[in-house]
Amino acid sequence: MKFILFLMPIFLFALKNEPIIPIPLNVQYDKQKAQLGKELFFDKSFSADRKISCASCHVPKYGGADPRKVSIGVYGKLGNIQSPTVYNARYNFRQFWNGRARDLKEQILGPTHNPVEMGMNNQRILKIINSKYKDKFYKIYKRWNITFGMFQDAIAEFEKALVTPNCKFDKWLRGEVKLTKLEKDGYYNFKKLGCITCHNGINIGGNSWQKIGVIHKVKDRIGDKFSFTHNPRDKYVYKVATLRNIALTAPYFHNAVTKDLNKAVNLMAYYNLGLDLSDYQTKSIVAFLKTLTGEKPKILDKK
Repeated sequence: MKFILFLMPIFLFALKNEPIIPIPLNVQYDKQKAQLGKELFFDKSFSADRKISCASCHVPKYGGADPRKVSIGVYGKLGNIQSPTVYNARYNFRQFWNGRARDLKEQILGPTHNPVEMGMNNQRILKIINSKYKDKFYKIYKRWNITFGMFQDAIAEFEKALVTPNCKFDKWLRGEVKLTKLEKDGYYNFKKLGCITCHNGINIGGNSWQKIGVIHKVKDRIGDKFSFTHNPRDKYVYKVATLRNIALTAPYFHNAVTKDLNKAVNLMAYYNLGLDLSDYQTKSIVAFLKTLTGEKPKILDKK
């Protein structure tokens, strides 16, 4: 009987039955590899002009995203699409706006080799590793013959650690806190109006392809799924963005059309749901979205 009573509070602490899942409090990753990956992620040596690192376009204080409309790469070159957040990217089913990379490791090929972003190649990257990181790689991988795959592996492991648990909404899902009336109304509207259709699961997005402009057409824009499939059906189709930490990651959408979260909500409601939201609906949904800001990834703490 005592054993049953001991388990009862755990049973009562079960998650709410909702289409959104909280980030686990204990996320598994290789800590040694992740620490090495962290050094590589912030090292500007891995760019052609030695001025750009991965962190240049995925800035911690901006939720792992870039506050600029487009990122600035080597020699001041401008990108052509807004940099998505790297936070919680481990939960995305594909990487990049058009989903052309299958996983975090494959994604690393893109920015490092893109002449507009970091402008490097395997040989140049390995030369830097052998001059600065050889002992650290050997300590982890037990091989003196360092490969580009090891470089990818270490950075990907660091990115796996870039999770933001314990946002207010996750705590509500676990029954730890209460939402305000405005926040609850926002979540109710978020579900009732149809936003939840695409923004669901552990990353509140990042788990499906969807078209922007289902009801009302949007202007053409580079970076949709068509850009690598060349299938006409993939015009205006993108990987759904995560809504976690959305209050930190302005500007919004692939074309950075606005920095105003209220406007972003109204634009998506108009283009994809065909709705003109009331002021209260917008205000409440934004209040809900602000409950999705989680804790800073622990791996970013200074040692």
